[in-house]
Amino acid sequence: MKITSVAIYRKDLSYIGGTYRWGRGNAISIARSTVVVIGTDAGIIGAGEFCPCGENYMEAHGEGTEAAARLLAPALLGQDPRQVSVIERILDNTIRGHGYAKAPFDAACWDILGKAVGQPVWMLLGGKHTDGAPLYKVAPQKSPSEMVAEMDILRHNGYRQFQIKVGANWVEDIERIRSTVPNLLPGEKAFADANQGWRVDEALQVGRATRDLDYIMEQPCQTYEECLQVRRKVDLPIKLDECITGMDMVQRVIADRAAEIVCLKVAKQGGLSKARRMRDLLIDNRIPIVAEDSWGGEITTAVVSHFAASTPAEFLVNTTDLHNYNNESTGVPAPATNNGKLYASDDPGLGVQPEWDSLGNPVATYGTQPASGTPGLR
Repeated sequence: MKITSVAIYRKDLSYIGGTYRWGRGNAISIARSTVVVIGTDAGIIGAGEFCPCGENYMEAHGEGTEAAARLLAPALLGQDPRQVSVIERILDNTIRGHGYAKAPFDAACWDILGKAVGQPVWMLLGGKHTDGAPLYKVAPQKSPSEMVAEMDILRHNGYRQFQIKVGANWVEDIERIRSTVPNLLPGEKAFADANQGWRVDEALQVGRATRDLDYIMEQPCQTYEECLQVRRKVDLPIKLDECITGMDMVQRVIADRAAEIVCLKVAKQGGLSKARRMRDLLIDNRIPIVAEDSWGGEITTAVVSHFAASTPAEFLVNTTDLHNYNNESTGVPAPATNNGKLYASDDPGLGVQPEWDSLGNPVATYGTQPASGTPGLR
């Protein structure tokens, strides 16, 4: 089997809640997603997706994948997409770094491999350890009373884990935490996510003012070193996210025992191939993970669902249903959610196909594109 075509699609995803606020002054109403569709001479296609949470999130932006495709697509044409490790090497040798831009190409090849052998991606990743991954849902940064009301709505919809967005004015954030965390019911969890928004002194003051509450402090400061300084002085579990940029940072977390939980965003880690190696090393060292991504539609959520399903349940804190944050879609059928859990498809590959009518025409094509019957391809 050989890759014969690569097509790049652009899709704007509007947030279902209007404006999504987090960290220190960050807000989006629309996120730009990029979908990569790889075609083969066997008539099998694969799809991947990358979508940043805002155009400057973690130095990643939607147009980065489009730009990377100008180099990556020619390098992939004629290659066997089923050899995912070989594909990963080609991607890395063609472009140094910029893992987020390469992640959808990696996902598309896992999708093709699964379809070629008639197995879901979770099977290729080692098996289904978790049948129904627990979901968290975000309570965006608002007034304390509005965030409590948001949590009540989310609870009614089946969610039992909540990410409380803080990281703005640290004094106001104390009130947000002191209002929302006591609202938890037995068995529920809360993560106060500063998204790098506090200085060390501010994070320490928040920690001291809320140390009597049962919650996880997430990514309080911008750098790993700052977060480590906070972690050593506050009496709260710490979750790291944005500063986990690669295997080197995973190794540092393990060596320093720098966090109780590590968030692995699949695209930020460079794709499914790299993310699973980081996950497995963390689990070998008994550090649980969150399986997620920065933003996206049904295709991104499908990747996350297989990543979560192949993670041992005792080391999977939660995952997220990103497609349910959007008014628009990128793929069908949508990954299944029920009663606060996300389920990976048992169909071959990722179990989702591009939603052609929603995606429209590609913004770039490479190789010999399939005929107009593309939607009928497997």
